[in-house]
Amino acid sequence: MEKQLHLNLLSSRPPMAGGYQSGGYQSGGSKMKMGPGRKRDFSPLPWSQYFETMEDVEVENENGKDIFRIYCSGSHGPVLLLLHGGGHSALSWAVFTGVIYSRINCRVVAMDLRSHGDTKVKNPDDLSADTMAKDIGKVVEVLYGENPPPIMIIGHSMGGAIAVHTATANHVPSLLGLCVIDVVEGTAMDALNSMQNFLRSRPKTFKSLENAIEWSVKSGQIRNVESARVSMGGQVKKCEESTSSPGVPHSIGEGIIEEDEEVEEESNKKRMKEDDQEVKKESIFTWRVDLSKTEKYWEGWFRGLSALFLTCSVPKLLLLAGVDRLDKDLTIGQMQGKFQMQVLPQCGHAVHEDAPEKVADALATFMVRHKFTEFKEGFLC
Repeated sequence: MEKQLHLNLLSSRPPMAGGYQSGGYQSGGSKMKMGPGRKRDFSPLPWSQYFETMEDVEVENENGKDIFRIYCSGSHGPVLLLLHGGGHSALSWAVFTGVIYSRINCRVVAMDLRSHGDTKVKNPDDLSADTMAKDIGKVVEVLYGENPPPIMIIGHSMGGAIAVHTATANHVPSLLGLCVIDVVEGTAMDALNSMQNFLRSRPKTFKSLENAIEWSVKSGQIRNVESARVSMGGQVKKCEESTSSPGVPHSIGEGIIEEDEEVEEESNKKRMKEDDQEVKKESIFTWRVDLSKTEKYWEGWFRGLSALFLTCSVPKLLLLAGVDRLDKDLTIGQMQGKFQMQVLPQCGHAVHEDAPEKVADALATFMVRHKFTEFKEGFLC
């Protein structure tokens, strides 16, 4: 089985049809709509459907102020501090947040990491593990002062690596537990050489946010349509440029959405006419983060990660999309009972997006077992 770098990118497994439907929570988001052209609904969904509040946290640095965007839900219970993968944003946790918040007493804080999402920092090129881990500690300090509540850090891919670095450096003194999702040192290090080729194979631009959402689902990057509809807005941004301008790569256009040939042909003719009239005004979307430029930090994120994870003294949960991710150090540590592990099959790399209910169930059970919190009244586990 092909090994991949865990940078929240394309899984080696083929995409499933449809998408994981997360119970009754915005269940319509995953359904097929049988309108003209038999289109599925790839329209974006707002963050406010999943989080209660959004705010910008100002952090003082020697170079001035850095501003970190966070999304929050809840007012009591332990804090689940959610760290996204490379290229993604806090919005990748949206559907998961709605599910976990319905299961256990908790607070949720999902954070746009440095240079990602809507976070604005003075030195956006510094994505070292040390700097990003310090960011986490500073945001927690601004939010909660000297007496922060119990905090469980949950990180996916790059965010999982940063979660481990944050924990081992003791940047969060009230750390309750640690959950790492689908990032393993051995697999990540093995795949470093092929990652640039993968990044080059992705579309450079999209004609609309809907097209970006559709690509993410059909490529298998995010298999849950609902999650893609809310999270892709955190991965791409609008840029006002003509697609006919020199240096602007060809974008993924509307045509891939249509699934009826006659409707597609008619729509293409209409679009070509509109494009001729509006080409100078056309908006295209491109990636918010150029992941290819982060290569110099990859080894720092992942090398030695398994040993660091095992040395964290708090209770630990490792969630994987496949047992093939497990390297030698973690295999030994798991046999010694140093952490709890669960494999969630039929998921791509974005496990918490593909199967938010399964991840929420695993995390809720883990936290209740360790007496970190309790199930909400009326919830049947």
